[in-house]
Amino acid sequence: MNMRLQFLAVLLLIAAATGVSAAAQEKSDASAAGARQALVMGNADYPDDDVPLRHPIKDARALAGELRRAGFEVVVGENLSRQAMQTAIAGFKAKIKPGAAALIFFSGHGIQVGRQSYMIPVNAQIWSETDVRRDAIGIESVLADMDSRGARVKLVIVDASRINPFERRFRGFSAGLASIVAPSSTLIVSATAPGKTSNDGNGENSLFVGELLKEIRSPGKTAEQVFVNTARGVSRASDGRQLPWVSSSLAEDFYFNLPSTAAKPLPSTEALSMPKSPPVDADAEVRRGCPSTEQATTKKAWNEFLAKHPTGPCADLAREQLAKLENAPPAKPPLGYRPADDRALQDVNAAIRRNPNEADGYYQRGQTYAKRGEYDRAIRDFDRVLRLSPKDAEALNNRCWTRAIIGRLQAALRDCNKALALQPNFADAFDSLAFTYLKIGHVRRAIVFYDAALRGNPEQASSLFGRGKAKLKNGDTTGGTADIEAAKAIKPDIAEEFAGYGVR
Repeated sequence: MNMRLQFLAVLLLIAAATGVSAAAQEKSDASAAGARQALVMGNADYPDDDVPLRHPIKDARALAGELRRAGFEVVVGENLSRQAMQTAIAGFKAKIKPGAAALIFFSGHGIQVGRQSYMIPVNAQIWSETDVRRDAIGIESVLADMDSRGARVKLVIVDASRINPFERRFRGFSAGLASIVAPSSTLIVSATAPGKTSNDGNGENSLFVGELLKEIRSPGKTAEQVFVNTARGVSRASDGRQLPWVSSSLAEDFYFNLPSTAAKPLPSTEALSMPKSPPVDADAEVRRGCPSTEQATTKKAWNEFLAKHPTGPCADLAREQLAKLENAPPAKPPLGYRPADDRALQDVNAAIRRNPNEADGYYQRGQTYAKRGEYDRAIRDFDRVLRLSPKDAEALNNRCWTRAIIGRLQAALRDCNKALALQPNFADAFDSLAFTYLKIGHVRRAIVFYDAALRGNPEQASSLFGRGKAKLKNGDTTGGTADIEAAKAIKPDIAEEFAGYGVR
């Protein structure tokens, strides 16, 4: 063998050894003591339920087994009282070392109050919102504990959006769980979308956990891929009636089970990466020197302007707006309105009278007014929320959406961009921003932001329908039609809903 061949042979041996060493190191890191910590809790035996819940205990045990195989040190708690849950969480927190991966799973009953999500212990005595805060455990507080311990990766899996026995006791609550506000480097999956309830199904495990177990067992998938694929599997199995909610602020890939050739990990998914919002030039959206659609929103206002300025580009704008107002559909409550919302409005008005400086009351009333189609009133309440809590991203998003519906498009853009500056991975805000651009007529921007919304929630009917409309306006008949049909498969009345918003 000549010297050149000998040199190449040595290089190949070194490369092979390095690859084996890298693979071994990654596996060693994954299973090193303290590197992966998990707290798995299943609560099934609630005194207020007629019978124990079928799946939480089985789900907790099955997931614990998979996590142990993936190198996690797992503590399992079953049918925990509040004190037992607090003890388990404190022990879990103490084990988290800086740089570790920390995971928490809860299956049982959960509830949202004041846009916060709570896990319910089996001994909770809940008759009011105050009881929830006293007896339940806030998910956000546990996340804050994980973050304070320096966890490099924080994973949260919640299967607690069941219809529960506490609903009938008080009216100051919303169904399902709230959108969980997470610190950086966090990945969250919930069994269904915020504000929705899930169906456990009739299998050995709940529908959600059954799909999750299948995905975790597959090597070479990032945690984001596992959670997004779980959401898709549940949606398919439930014919679109249940869609798990995924939220991510991870800055790196995390694997439950490493690829079989760890020297070259699979490329990470882009399913949840969100583009940054481009800067918005408000003056560019309307003709220079003309009144904006925020300043003149009624036929009377435009007729008065046209009487003073009968010619020129501003007159043309006035005639266009008058034509739109003449052809606008009569105002009516959107499809989400229910007669029960009238009772809810009475209750929240009473709550506001008791606590006039509490932002949550105005937020709830704003949502109720929006459901009733009373958009101006909704906006005034969201204004009050933001005066009391200027960095409330959800209130900004809701005001953005409501302003866009009634044509205050520049103000809507500002609200959505502020919401995204506060919460960069806020899929609902991307949806609202895209809807605003769709109404402005900037269909390419609308498509970009609908894409972003759908990366966060792949089967959101409003995002699919809006993107379909934008694609059609952009000349993509095939893609637009496919999106619209997909949206109708999830929500058959979505076209009627958008027509109520002025989008046909």
